Amino acid sequence: MPALAAEPASLQTLIDATPAGGTLRLPPGNYAGPASINKPMTLDGGRQATIIGDGQSTVLSVSGKNVTLRGLRLSGSGESHDRIDAGILLEGDEHRVEDNEIDDVLFGIHLKQVNRSRISGNHITGKNLSLGLRGDAIRLWYSQHNVIEGNHFERARDLTFTNSPDNRIIGNRLTDARYGMHIIFSPRLLVENNRITYTSTGIVVLYSPDLILRGNHVAHALSGGGGGIVFKESNDALVENNEVLHCAVGIKVDAPPQAVGTLTVRNNRFAHNIIGAFFYGEDGGHRFFDNRFENNLSTVAISASGTASANVWRGNFWDDYQGFDRNNDGIGDTPHEAWLHADRIWMDTPMATFFRNSPALEMLDFLERLAPFSLPYRILQDVMPRMQ
Repeated sequence: MPALAAEPASLQTLIDATPAGGTLRLPPGNYAGPASINKPMTLDGGRQATIIGDGQSTVLSVSGKNVTLRGLRLSGSGESHDRIDAGILLEGDEHRVEDNEIDDVLFGIHLKQVNRSRISGNHITGKNLSLGLRGDAIRLWYSQHNVIEGNHFERARDLTFTNSPDNRIIGNRLTDARYGMHIIFSPRLLVENNRITYTSTGIVVLYSPDLILRGNHVAHALSGGGGGIVFKESNDALVENNEVLHCAVGIKVDAPPQAVGTLTVRNNRFAHNIIGAFFYGEDGGHRFFDNRFENNLSTVAISASGTASANVWRGNFWDDYQGFDRNNDGIGDTPHEAWLHADRIWMDTPMATFFRNSPALEMLDFLERLAPFSLPYRILQDVMPRMQ
């Protein structure tokens, strides 16, 4: 008779036998979860130990302070969104979760009221479920002063930050998801040098002022709204040195008519998007300096006349600029202006968007520009357009 496979060793027994402040180095092999840690300690798998969940709950739960998880593989969480079944649940302060492989989990790492912790160098792959049934690769809830750095996330729903101010999200990669980052009521985040590809929407910021979005690469966000970077009622953000490519909208600002504070958008590249920048329902007052708008199907769009009228544009590069630079100072001799002609039809009437770029509407727009029979509307003026 063939030999029966050995049952995984009980991880909880080994954890319980480890003194507070000690280190548990697991020999290579499989270990049975779920398990929990509620004392300061280090759990080190040496990249050869696997913790296998029961398929009905969270694989490893951590509470207290000063717990380090390193070099582990965790697999096999449950599938309950109500319980938030995850690979790792963290509670408490000053934890480190680094260099782990987490797969076949509903949620990857769930930080629940966690402060001053570091999540770095992990590779998280969600369960093979349809997009709406997946969980978040990482979820922060009421968690502050954490660093999320150098992780690789794939096949997830979102990266979610809720009521979690003052965190740093740096150098992560995400592909195959719904929202790249979903930031809600989480002011003062630093989101820097992340790479987000093949998601429905890139970075969505809701009710979260004073953010810095710097050096991120967002590409191929074409469904479910499809904004590369989206702001809704989030004041005083700095958006700089980002690259947004091949999205439905490069940057979208969505706010009620009253003033919502100022966004500074500078040194970004918006290229190959259906719409480069879209403004919905507010006067603006945002500052767009030294950006590049290249090969977008529509450079700038608005929801209705009057929207975005207070935005300030200076020193941007426009691939459709029709002026000259006779003195060779790198600045166009005349301002760049964008006017709405027949394209006001699909901007003012969303149901007409289906006919955008149709031969009939393109012909109507050509005739409007050739011999206007209605008053066009200017949506922007850049007095110092930058030449190539």
